[in-house]
Amino acid sequence: MLTNLGASSELFLTDVSRIQRRLTDSTREASSGKRMTAASDRPDEIAPLLQLRSEKQRNLQIQSNLTLAKTDADAADNALNSSIKLMDRALTLATQGSNSILDATGRQSLASEVRSLQEEMVAFSQTTVQGRYIFSGDQDLSPSYAFDAAAQNGVTQLLTASASVRIEHPAGGSFACSKAAQEIFDTRDENGNAAGDNVFAALNSLRIALEQNDPGATANSITALKAASDHLNGMQSYYGTVENRIGDAAAFAGSYDLQLQAEISGKEDADITSAALEATQANTQLQAAFQMRARMPHSSLFDYLG
Repeated sequence: MLTNLGASSELFLTDVSRIQRRLTDSTREASSGKRMTAASDRPDEIAPLLQLRSEKQRNLQIQSNLTLAKTDADAADNALNSSIKLMDRALTLATQGSNSILDATGRQSLASEVRSLQEEMVAFSQTTVQGRYIFSGDQDLSPSYAFDAAAQNGVTQLLTASASVRIEHPAGGSFACSKAAQEIFDTRDENGNAAGDNVFAALNSLRIALEQNDPGATANSITALKAASDHLNGMQSYYGTVENRIGDAAAFAGSYDLQLQAEISGKEDADITSAALEATQANTQLQAAFQMRARMPHSSLFDYLG
């Protein structure tokens, strides 16, 4: 490339350009507080920064999911706790009803209360959080059961759905966080018949025995009631474990978020004090360069011609 500038002029312009870039960069950092405001500022560092931001966004979504999962697990735990107390009351009624001294009128009164317990148990199976039926598995817009005294087990099954939702852990992997109503309240054997710990069936058998004024059948229902109560306790323990895992995951996510933010700040945030000092130094150097250039002689060949 041809130029009319001398070597000293070219060197001066190069130095000025370099100082002006320093001044521009340091002024931008000092005013914005950011080392990077555009990808062109530090192109070699933008890819790692974008990766960190993406990871932070993922972690925030996991935290949101964990919050919702905790709400569901807490509601399930409360519903199961109430269900267990309900079964305790059913056992008390079964003991009273199995007493041979009690007459038919007394057993009818107990049967009426057991019917109310059945309706309550079905209501627990219909527990909702934010309009979602938390025991309806993957079909959580509808309840799984409805009370029906004429049905074999005292309920009508409205849908069959598995609970396949899993919660992502911020450290990696995932874990199951729920059970479907059939697993909790309506356990079945391999032939589809009510299992020995079927909650709905145990309550219904007690009600029928009392309505039929049958103290022997009433006494026999106690075994199924105890098995159903044990099963509900097992389900509550499951949700207790889920709550603990959610808590651990949430704590990890919180710490991870702070770590990610620190890394992002390290790449993105400017040292304002250093940037301001750099801007001052660059401005001083720029002024000095222009002043020195102004004092340099500008003689040419024509000055020596007579």
